[in-house]
Amino acid sequence: QVQLVESGGGLVQAGGSLRLSCTASGTIYRITTMGWYRQGPGKQRELVATITSGGTTIYADAVKGRFTISRDNAKNTVSLQMNSLKPEDTAVYSCNARINLYDYWGQGTQVTVST
Repeated sequence: QVQLVESGGGLVQAGGSLRLSCTASGTIYRITTMGWYRQGPGKQRELVATITSGGTTIYADAVKGRFTISRDNAKNTVSLQMNSLKPEDTAVYSCNARINLYDYWGQGTQVTVST
C-alpha cells in the first residue's frame, strides 16, 4: 500500500516563508511526476507546481518566482519552498505523485497567510 504523508503547513504573516514536504512510502517501483496542488476557500483545486523524476519543473503563473519545488528521488520526497507568501496563497495544499502508474494524494496540509 502506497501512502503520501505531508508536513510543514501552518500560519504565517504575509511576506513570510514556509516549507512543505511530502514523503511517499510503501511498495514503490517507480515514481514519475510529483507535485503540489492547492484548494483555497470557495475555489477549485489548482496546480501549484510539478517536478518530473528528471527534474523538469512546471509552476503556476501565480507562484512563479516565489515558490520552488524540489525532489529527492532517493528518499521519495518532494518539497515546496514558499517565499514572499501572500494572503491569496491561503489554501489546503496537497501532494500528488504518480507511483507505479497510479495517482496518489496526500491528506492535505493547511497554509494560512495573514495580513
